[in-house]
Amino acid sequence: MSVITVIFIFYLAVLAGLAIWSRAETHSMSGYFIAGKKLPPWVVAFSTNATGESGWLLLGLTGMGYIAGAQAFWVVAGEVIGIALAWLLLSRRIKRLSDESDSITVPDVLAARFNDRTHVLRKISLLIILVMVGAYVAAQMVATGKAFDGFTGLDYSTGVLVGAAVIILYTLVGGYKAVAWTDLVQGVLMLLGLIIVPWIAIEAAGGWSSVTDNLVGQDPGLLTPWGPEGKSTAAMVGILSFLAVGLPFMGVPQLMVRFMSARSEKSLVPAMVISVVVILLFDVGAVLTGMAGRALFPGLEDPESILPVISTTLLHPVLGGIMMVVVLAAIMSTVDSLLILASSAVVRDYWQQIRGSNLGDRALAQRGKWLTVVIGLIGVAFALHQTPLIFWFVLFAWSGLGAAFGPVLLCAVWYKGTTLAGAVAGMLGGFLTTVAWVLWLKPYFYNLLEVIPGFIVGLALTLIVSKVTYEKT
Repeated sequence: MSVITVIFIFYLAVLAGLAIWSRAETHSMSGYFIAGKKLPPWVVAFSTNATGESGWLLLGLTGMGYIAGAQAFWVVAGEVIGIALAWLLLSRRIKRLSDESDSITVPDVLAARFNDRTHVLRKISLLIILVMVGAYVAAQMVATGKAFDGFTGLDYSTGVLVGAAVIILYTLVGGYKAVAWTDLVQGVLMLLGLIIVPWIAIEAAGGWSSVTDNLVGQDPGLLTPWGPEGKSTAAMVGILSFLAVGLPFMGVPQLMVRFMSARSEKSLVPAMVISVVVILLFDVGAVLTGMAGRALFPGLEDPESILPVISTTLLHPVLGGIMMVVVLAAIMSTVDSLLILASSAVVRDYWQQIRGSNLGDRALAQRGKWLTVVIGLIGVAFALHQTPLIFWFVLFAWSGLGAAFGPVLLCAVWYKGTTLAGAVAGMLGGFLTTVAWVLWLKPYFYNLLEVIPGFIVGLALTLIVSKVTYEKT
């Protein structure tokens, strides 16, 4: 039995233990979907970061560091600013609203805030969550297949199936509490990995000065904030897009639920500090890994494979096995949260609220568990038939959720004049603009990231329609 296999089995045992420990909380909807709102600051902080980053961090952002060099640090700046604003502007207010209305999901919060008796916001939210989560889960399953292929030689399809089985099983057994606590374990592993790997890669390249000399020799643009393309309109748009990667932190439902699940408003303050510091370390480590990796292994066919290449080439087999677990941890920490998000939307918002189901709390929680399995299998089916670039595919789903929910949530908690009609217009406008931008308009605007027009349109429509309808009332 290989070292990597032994480490992976040990990691699975840890996940299984956490899932079994959390099982007692899964017999109610509040327990299964939001851990009874009892999570401590460290868990909330690491769960927020691990869920927001995913395989995109360890495969996508390292690949972007490989391709764009120093220009990728704009992504770091955007993410740090975005998550800091989410904590400052939304966390405590969302927590307060959810506690006052006994909310379990983000649509619950919106329905309570706008007294939405017709469930129109729930219906729109359900549609958007299912569409975007489907794309998001498929992208993460793709990352799972790539990780197994890169570290173990296991073929892509088998890697997808093995990773999916692990994720679905512990989410099914342990619910949101298991998800959050495993996020803590996975987040710590990710942090250690993104400190150790870039340090070893830089040392192997002969030190940072040798890395920079090598990159200058390949392309001087790799060490400038403008990137390989140099000063140009396209580079300016690229920088703006990189900065905007952090914008969806202010709204994506899978992160808002983290705020709602905290044990108290007060506990969100230390969680914020931990979260911002850790995400800075995450992202800087990922970009440095990509840059050092390009100096060591120029000309890779798939830049998103640079972390597995470094780990299997430079690290001791034990450390290489740990790094495989780190990559899988990053993927799992997002997929499990997305599965809970989607199943909670169907069970709580559709079956219980829209359909008015008479099923008891325990029966609805059980339905949530089986929906977790079904949604996971749908993601696997898509992943087995397509292998898009993780970085850009994840950004599409990330942008769609952020543009749909971000403007409405910001207005809901900061602008008392926001109306139900304004929220509906903003949510639909932000989401549809994001989709239309990707399908038809993006190439004509130097590939400007879709969340920018989506967020602007969503915010403008929320404010304008609210102003008009508020005056009428």
